[in-house]
Amino acid sequence: MCGIVGYVGEREAAPILLDGLARLEYRGYDSVGIAVLEENGRISIHKRVGKLDRLTSRLSGATPSGHQGIGHTRWATHGKPSDINAHPHTDCSGDVVVIHNGIVENHQELKEQLLAAGHKFTSETDTEVIAHLVEDRLAEENDLHQALEQTVQILAGAHAILVMSKNEPGTIVAARAGNAGGVVVGYGHGETYLASDLPALLPHTRRVVFLENGDVVRVTAGRAVYRNTGRAVEKTPQQIAYDPVSAAKGSFKHFMQKEIAEQPEAILNTLRGRALFSEARVELEDLKLSPSQLEAIKRVVLVGMGTSLHAAMIGRQYIERIAGIPAEVENASEMRYREAIIGSDTLFVSLTQSGETVDTLAAMEMAKEKGCLQVVVCNVVGSEATRVADGAIYTRCGPEIGVASTKTYVAAISALYMLACYLGQQRGIVDRERIGGLLSPLARLPYAAGEVVHRSGEYERLAHKFYRCEDFLFLGRGLQYPVAMEGALKLKEVSYIHAEGYPAGEMKHGPIALIDREMPVVALVPQDVLREKMMSNIEQVKAREGIVISVATEGDEEVAGRSDHVMYVPKISDLLAPVLTSISLQLLAYHIAVRRGCDVDQPRNLAKTVTVE
Repeated sequence: MCGIVGYVGEREAAPILLDGLARLEYRGYDSVGIAVLEENGRISIHKRVGKLDRLTSRLSGATPSGHQGIGHTRWATHGKPSDINAHPHTDCSGDVVVIHNGIVENHQELKEQLLAAGHKFTSETDTEVIAHLVEDRLAEENDLHQALEQTVQILAGAHAILVMSKNEPGTIVAARAGNAGGVVVGYGHGETYLASDLPALLPHTRRVVFLENGDVVRVTAGRAVYRNTGRAVEKTPQQIAYDPVSAAKGSFKHFMQKEIAEQPEAILNTLRGRALFSEARVELEDLKLSPSQLEAIKRVVLVGMGTSLHAAMIGRQYIERIAGIPAEVENASEMRYREAIIGSDTLFVSLTQSGETVDTLAAMEMAKEKGCLQVVVCNVVGSEATRVADGAIYTRCGPEIGVASTKTYVAAISALYMLACYLGQQRGIVDRERIGGLLSPLARLPYAAGEVVHRSGEYERLAHKFYRCEDFLFLGRGLQYPVAMEGALKLKEVSYIHAEGYPAGEMKHGPIALIDREMPVVALVPQDVLREKMMSNIEQVKAREGIVISVATEGDEEVAGRSDHVMYVPKISDLLAPVLTSISLQLLAYHIAVRRGCDVDQPRNLAKTVTVE
């Protein structure tokens, strides 16, 4: 979750950049940097590993003087935290300077091409590739706006990018690609601002434009010119309300809608500094488990409640299939009331968004009494669960306001995937080559999640057909079974429609009696090893005149031919497909609930944190 700021105007840029970075420091704190175009035409770059105060201490009040600049606060994905790897990054000549939020999935291939063409690299980051690509295109186009637009087209992944060149003074260009990593343009009087999030802008302006996927903007003092896929685009600034709630909601109608849209970045934040793609390693900084403790693990028990329980069910399969350790899943409220056979050879993994869920805490206390080694996957630093556990994996999602969990759920799945890789790596079960193969699709996951979010309109249209239904059945197999349960839970939570999630193999053992023309059946049919069995389930539903809504992999026309409606998700590895299908079902639940006039952010009878039994 990198923080990005930019400024062009009549005032000194550096103080504005530093203030904006301070307001965005929650978005990243392993390194920080600014670049200012000075009056003499020189780009002055100052960056430092660590938090913002280390940079300001180094500057000692002697900030560079100039009226335009860009700034960045970072969480690493490629390259360890260091002064060299901190943003901004430059091209060979130092004429072009870039800051970036995202993962350049094809950066290694692009870097090799650039090296062969004579480019010299100074950092370990994927971001530096962007600076060199822009440099090449400037040599042909001599226009920064077009150069960035052409560069974005060859970058794989999801990105928010700001670029400045000393050869185009008074100009900053910015891009958003891949439906992840926001960029906001703020309009002032004779000055223009850029940021990754509203807090950096609100002290200066409330007139803003949110970049859409594919937008590339050229910003000058008080003016912005937008393009998308080579065409000029007109955008009208909107006025953001000053009250904190409206400001936090931004351009979205509901927090649930906003938090669904934030999931690509939530995944990226969970991965930062942990999934080391270039090194084919996983590092979990807050786990602090010794080699002897890891070696002693004979089984893993995962516990949670509600949505966290469904994430744990997916995590169980990750632990077994990646790390090769026997694993079980327990409902925390049930486990605490029986004599569970656990002990010092058990790794006890708790999932809790808040870290304060009473039943999960009670299960953790029981595990502590029995001598279990404990890890918690949690979104809240310093919560009770993180104090009880021996180690934590923080999901770093930021506040989740909507009662129905969305971004913390997919982040927890991502964290469990990394935990499984880490356990396999540290115990010598998974070699470096296999870790590389497991991390490669993980690098693509934020982009793929953004593609699903981008199709929200398709789910809105589908909701108009089914919002009057009073019952739904969700079916899945393998890793998709917990997704079916989560999809049913989301629909129940926010729309008050009765819904059930079942393993599809269970359909003939009772649920098939319910199928008729009045009850839609949501079938999860990605292209995995269980696809053909799911196709058989679809046939059985259709034979009883049931309505089938399928969630399938892009290009699977056979599923479309056998279903009444089909919603597509991008192709990704079988292990990570649950993230994409889960987002799909969140969108369906959200739009049905909105169509029914429900309060999606605060559903009746529900609370965000369950602190009583």
